[in-house]
Amino acid sequence: MARYFDVHPVNPQARAIGQVVGVIRDGGVVAYPTDSCFALGVRMGDKDGLDRIREIRHLDERHHFTLMCRDFAQLGQFVTINNALFRSIKAATPGPYTFILPATREVPRRLLHPKKKTVGVRIPDHVVAQAILAELGEPLVSSTLLLPGEDEPMTQGWEIKEALDHQVDAVVDSGECGTEPTTVIDFSDGEAEVLRAGAGDTTRFA
Repeated sequence: MARYFDVHPVNPQARAIGQVVGVIRDGGVVAYPTDSCFALGVRMGDKDGLDRIREIRHLDERHHFTLMCRDFAQLGQFVTINNALFRSIKAATPGPYTFILPATREVPRRLLHPKKKTVGVRIPDHVVAQAILAELGEPLVSSTLLLPGEDEPMTQGWEIKEALDHQVDAVVDSGECGTEPTTVIDFSDGEAEVLRAGAGDTTRFA
């Protein structure tokens, strides 16, 4: 059964956050809130965790996971950002955007686009997600919690606990979460290409 953490949305309890991070470090899959919608997350080197997320969501090997980063400095360890892109990406973070960028050697090969050697990164504007990332000290490999056959992600922690009780190790609930996934911007060729219009405003990248 999944552990259920009821976390304050403004002042997350340090003890609860520490326990969530303990689950992640032990190889657990966690469902946690972000500024767009709930996500499933595992530790970066956790291959078994990635396979479990694929199984939950019925994803194939081609699915691209996102590195959920604490801040711009951490993001910069895992992707290459040239001077021309720096300002526009930094201005949009934290926020509901996923950026596809060339990956550095810090990113495990299994997370890379097989041909372009890129990876998706983002910095959430969400207190609880930020608390988890700060305590963990490294990115969370994440995927939107959208179940097979559903058009929208679930918005309630208790719903997720009920539906995925034997498939995830922890559910972090801090109140209702949004239903719209991030806006995805592909910068792999140096120019902004909107791959998915979502919660983030696309006009700044037009």
